[in-house]
Amino acid sequence: MNTDTAMSNAELIKILAPLLVIQAILMVIAIVMLVRAHSTRGPKWLWALIIIFINIVGPVLFFVIGRKNQR
Repeated sequence: MNTDTAMSNAELIKILAPLLVIQAILMVIAIVMLVRAHSTRGPKWLWALIIIFINIVGPVLFFVIGRKNQR
């Protein structure tokens, strides 16, 4: 194995690890909020798919436009 490749893989892991952690945290929080929400803008099943399959952007979309105010 080439040492340049090993170093670049290690650097890539160092860069991607925090993004994967952020994605996982956002996804878990969004799914929990979705389950607890009484109503959403659109069907809950669609929001679940968006949260799960659209990385980082999906949970953020749910936080911004998917939730209805509970007032």
